[in-house]
This record gives sequence, C-alpha cells and structure tokens, in this order.
Amino acid sequence: MRNTGHSHAGLRRRVRADAVAESQVCSGRSTRRALLFALGAGALVFPLFPLAQGQKAKIPRVGVLSVGTSSRATTQIEALRAGLRELGYVEGRNISFEFRSAEGNYDRLPEMAADLVRLNVDLIVSSGTPVTQAVKAATKTIPIVMIGVGDPVGTGLVASLARPGGNVTGTSNLSPPLMVKRLELLKEAHPAVRRVAVLLNPANPAQKLSFEAMETAARSLKVEIQKFEVRNLAEIRSAFSAMAKQRFDGVAVAHDTILLANAGTIAELAAKQRIASSGNIEYAGAGGLIGYDSITDIYRYSATYVDKILKGAKPADLPVEQPSKFGVVVNMKTAKALGIKIPGSILVRADRVIK
Repeated sequence: MRNTGHSHAGLRRRVRADAVAESQVCSGRSTRRALLFALGAGALVFPLFPLAQGQKAKIPRVGVLSVGTSSRATTQIEALRAGLRELGYVEGRNISFEFRSAEGNYDRLPEMAADLVRLNVDLIVSSGTPVTQAVKAATKTIPIVMIGVGDPVGTGLVASLARPGGNVTGTSNLSPPLMVKRLELLKEAHPAVRRVAVLLNPANPAQKLSFEAMETAARSLKVEIQKFEVRNLAEIRSAFSAMAKQRFDGVAVAHDTILLANAGTIAELAAKQRIASSGNIEYAGAGGLIGYDSITDIYRYSATYVDKILKGAKPADLPVEQPSKFGVVVNMKTAKALGIKIPGSILVRADRVIK
C-alpha cells in the first residue's frame, strides 16, 4: 500500500508538472503570437511613416489681380511680396502666386477673376474697387484681401468697416474725403480758382461717391466743379480740349489706376493751359501743382491680412483698415511756371517741396 501511495503521489506531482509545463508552452505560444501580430502590424504601419515624413506640405497659392499696366502692377506686387517676406514667407517654400493684370482694360476683369477662381487659389488679393467687385462677383467662398478700395461700404463690398461680413476685407484709401481734401488744397494754394474740372473714370464706382462729396465741399468753397469722364489717354486729351473752350482754371485728378498711369500727361496738359491742378503724391512728382495722399504703403501692409487669413482667420472677422497718415507735396517748379505764390499755410504742412 505504501508503494501504491508513493505511486499516486508521484503521479500527482507529474500531472502538476505537466500542467505547469503546458501552461508555459501555451504562454510561450501566446507571447509568440502576440509578438508576431505586433511585428505584422508594424510591417503595415511603419513603412507608411517615412512616406508621410517625405510628403511635402501643401503650399498656399495666392491669386493677385490688378487692372494697372504691367510696370505699375509690378511695383505694387513687389511691395506686397516684401511685406510677406518680412512675415517669414518665402516664394516656392511656403507660398506661391498666380498674377493677373488687365493692363488697363476694365472689361477683362470678370474673365480674369473667374480664371483665378477656377484655379482654386487659397486667397485672392484685389487692387482697387472695380477689381474687388469683379472678384467678389466670381466667388463667395475664397477669401479676398482688397487693397486701396475707395469706399467699400458705399460700393457694397462689405457690410461695415468694423464687421465686414462675407469673404472680403482689407484696406480702404478713403477716396471721397481724399478728393475733398485735394479740392480744398487746390483752392488754398490758388485762391483765384473759380472753375474746377474733376477728372474721373466712370468704370470706377467709388469715384461717383467721391464726386458727390466734392459737390458739397465746392459749395462752401465757392467754386464750381464739373466732372469729365475719362477711360483712356485719348479721352483725357479730349477732356482738356473741352476745358480750354470752357475756361477752367483748376483740375482735380481722382484716384484711379488709369489716371495714375497717365499722371505725367495730365500734368503736362494742365501746365500748357496754365491750369492749377491737384492729385495724389505721384501726380505732384510728375508735374502737378499739389499732391495729397496716404503715405502708408498699403500694398506692403496688406501682407498682414494675407498672413492672418492663411493662418486661419476669417475675412468677416477682420476689420477694414483706413490710412491714418497723409502727406502733402508741393511742386514749386510748377507754381513758379504758373505764377502762383504758394501760401505759407501750405508750405509749413508740406512733407515735401519740389524745387
């Protein structure tokens, strides 16, 4: 019996040992299966990681549309690029551009705006009122940064300056008050002025609002104003021929791309007829008597809007900004040629005097 007991005890020990051994074997199999599964899963996942690392991030594409001639558009675009470089943007690395210029032909703007929309650019920069209107008509979803728009509220581009709403924001050049100031300076510089011709482009809706503001100011200044609508150089020359017959003694030049592009010719025609004239700062530099304009580089500054929108801001939440610094330029060479003595009240305020 003792032998049998010993046999049973030995059997139990062997059974327990076998069970432990089997448990270890099963555990080992489970571990191997888990390891093989992990390795297999890793084979699916890990090869994708280097691919993801190697993939290039999408470079934002910015469309830029202007109506000006190539030379003027190039100057403006370079200012915008400079502003973006200051904010860390490098062309080809983290930003790219699609440039379009209507070369002074306002009729081409809708077609060019539609082209940028078809390219599905991330943002469109538009220069001036007619350009911004064309772009806004082409898209309600792509963000638009307008530059130097005369009266964005009056022309219906934004709901208000503080809360633009929609997909448009940017800068305004305050065209109506700007033109009123040019008329006031013209009268102050040459008090004998009685009849002032106003050169404006009918294709630019902001200029209708500017002329209406000037009419109110003209009454208090006791001057008569008359608008001359011009769309190109030929019409500018025709306008001066008409002025000569009607004996105008002053001309105020509106803020428009076509007029700015022909500033030198306008100043020359005014000088030939001995007409005192006012326009923007460039106009005074080209031979006009008085220049008045914002001295903020709005193209360079507009880069801040592009930056904010590309980083996720919505145009509807970015207030439209207006220039706060303005400058006066007096062309004393022109004043001398016209026999006009510029009063000290203007000279002391002048930021530049051309001698």
